[in-house]
Amino acid sequence: MMPFNTIFGWFIKKRIHQIDLFRKHPIEVQREWFERLIRSGRATVYGEKYNFNEIHNYTDFQEKVPLQDYEDVKIWVERSLKGEEDVLWPGETKWFAKSSGTTSDRSKFIPVTKDSLEDCHYKGGKDLLAIYYSHFPNTKLYRGKHLVVGGTAEQNTLRPDSYTGDLSSIILKNLPWWVEIKRIPSRETALMSEWEEKIEKLAEETMEEDVSSISGVPSWTLVLLNRILEKKGKKDIREVWPNLELLMHGGVSFKPYEKEFRSIIPHDDMHYIESYNASEGFFGIQDEVGGDLLLMLDYGIFFEFIPMSKFAGTDSKEIIALKDVELNTNYAIVISTNGGLWRYILGDTVSFSSLDPFRVKVTGRTKHFINVFGEEVIVDNSDQAIRKACELTDATLKDYTACPIYMEEGKQGGHEWIVEFSKDPKDFKLFTQFLDDELRKLNSDYDAKRTNNLTLNFPLIHKARSGLFDDWLKKKGKLGGQHKVPRLVNNREIFEDIIQLQKGAIVDIKRT
Repeated sequence: MMPFNTIFGWFIKKRIHQIDLFRKHPIEVQREWFERLIRSGRATVYGEKYNFNEIHNYTDFQEKVPLQDYEDVKIWVERSLKGEEDVLWPGETKWFAKSSGTTSDRSKFIPVTKDSLEDCHYKGGKDLLAIYYSHFPNTKLYRGKHLVVGGTAEQNTLRPDSYTGDLSSIILKNLPWWVEIKRIPSRETALMSEWEEKIEKLAEETMEEDVSSISGVPSWTLVLLNRILEKKGKKDIREVWPNLELLMHGGVSFKPYEKEFRSIIPHDDMHYIESYNASEGFFGIQDEVGGDLLLMLDYGIFFEFIPMSKFAGTDSKEIIALKDVELNTNYAIVISTNGGLWRYILGDTVSFSSLDPFRVKVTGRTKHFINVFGEEVIVDNSDQAIRKACELTDATLKDYTACPIYMEEGKQGGHEWIVEFSKDPKDFKLFTQFLDDELRKLNSDYDAKRTNNLTLNFPLIHKARSGLFDDWLKKKGKLGGQHKVPRLVNNREIFEDIIQLQKGAIVDIKRT
């Protein structure tokens, strides 16, 4: 397989040149894509409604095209689902990704066009490998198999020639031949919907293969790897797959899971690359080892941003283009794409760690934060704090969620957590103390509210029984794939629902 590996390495060098182009000329590349998107949009029903023929610059675009969330775009998507052409994007749209970012019972169907599949999602996958090969030119990646821990798919009930499912399933059903010949498991197993059975089948089909790379959400990838180790009676995954060298991960923050990955793959030559992709598009790749995410600017996506300090959903007034962003400011992302989404509020928040080139870190969701008392705690804060607390108490995290405790009868408020561990902390009380200390270091607003218990009391943490969060996801019909428990919620609804499943196994972790 060495010739193929060499040929592939040569092939992707062309993309490195193009990546360098938008690193050096980001605003020009975004302007070019803006113009291309508008030209395509003129040939759509949506473009006719919003007078795309009269859009000649970004100011026209802002004035004529409204911000949208899913409720706004839903009526247009339903027309495409039924087979109507030229609705949001020229031509027919046959694939619809079930949104994995929502925790509501209502499904969201995101259109995936041929253009977005080829020029965005596949391009992102190729670029990730191109960046990896540029860092490690002597890699033997294509000597082995590529394990994809993917999602599920189903036929669109409205049309026999169309289907819906996780984005990963749409990608799996349309992979180019040079990826398909190296991919495992079988397509039948990869698209199974019952995740507990699927993990068993994945383990059985892959543990005797020569796996050199894995792609998947960190949480479910860990479940699979631990099951394989259990079935093989091993402690190091390299004892099963000696040529494993790369994990491509995304979907959730890697920070809370990093320690466990390094414990079952304890090798300095094991590499990890993060990507930032979603049903709506492929947005970023970790282009430097250990660095933040390079914003990918030539994937058919035009980016806009709303400062979270001014965010009011589709009623937001302050929307800026890429050229106007500032460092270390929390922004909601707005996208217009070759999938037919126009000024769509993605629901994710990012901050820029570099403006030359543009690099971001994902800080959370527009709806996932706690700010009842002005503390403005975001998911990036909680992920970093819980990772540090686990590190200091020799614990391994599986999952967590947190919500506010409201003030009542003159009592201060607080934050209440449920934390599920794969390995318990050596000292629960110290764990909570370290978590609180780290949050105070990371977030000055939280620290101010915690000073002398002025507004916020010391956090209350419950130790979840094993499998609690999986049970909750299963109850919601969202077990597996990229579905996840929300880390932070600004009300108690989800928390109370989860706590009902605890069945008396709560262990409160309080400060003495």
